[in-house]
Amino acid sequence: MSQSPSLQTTLKDRTDAGRRLVEPLLKYAHRPDVIVLALPRGGVPVAYEVVKALDVRLDLMLVRKLGVPSNPEFAMGAIASGGIQIRNEEALRAHPISPAAFDAVVARETRELQRRELLYRGARPPLQLKGQVVILVDDGLATGASMMAAIRAVRMQAPARIVVAVPVAPLETVDTLSFEVDEVICPLMPEWMMSIGYWYLNFPQTSDEEVIDLLQLAWQREAATSAKVQGKVDD
Repeated sequence: MSQSPSLQTTLKDRTDAGRRLVEPLLKYAHRPDVIVLALPRGGVPVAYEVVKALDVRLDLMLVRKLGVPSNPEFAMGAIASGGIQIRNEEALRAHPISPAAFDAVVARETRELQRRELLYRGARPPLQLKGQVVILVDDGLATGASMMAAIRAVRMQAPARIVVAVPVAPLETVDTLSFEVDEVICPLMPEWMMSIGYWYLNFPQTSDEEVIDLLQLAWQREAATSAKVQGKVDD
């Protein structure tokens, strides 16, 4: 596990959160084998600051939290691209629901995941992760269910290394994830966490439009860099 302690105990916004992750990730800068995977929507503005500073590639890892019907903010599991499904058995014991109700939530969130995949990515194919260093980025973690689903989806593609980089997460969640990946970067690790937004001064919902705009900026930058490198090779 790796951590980058911060003297500040609050994050200004998601842009600030992304910049806080840059220094502990500097060893991955300018490497063609590094891919940052953002968890939309809130993870995209955080990840954008990381890829801009490190000059590495950006792609998406679509994940949807499975919220308890009576308390949607409380995760009873998560799904990720590729048919990955995680169940939070502790949450299901605390909030027991029928298999039919659970399946209904899975079906609804699967439809939303597919909608976002098409909206954000369009015809652009996902990057191949085999043999690559994959850095998973979100705007914060609570139970870690969504990130666990993302980790399992990434692991299926046999990357060389998996890193989780988030600005804030409870200590217990960081400890759990440290057994699942090669490295965890997390500047703020409170022992108890009421919500992710509590640690931000400004935490509005990230819109689909912002996600698309930032992805296009990042992908245009990658294309320009690639063209520049190709030009030097041709010379």
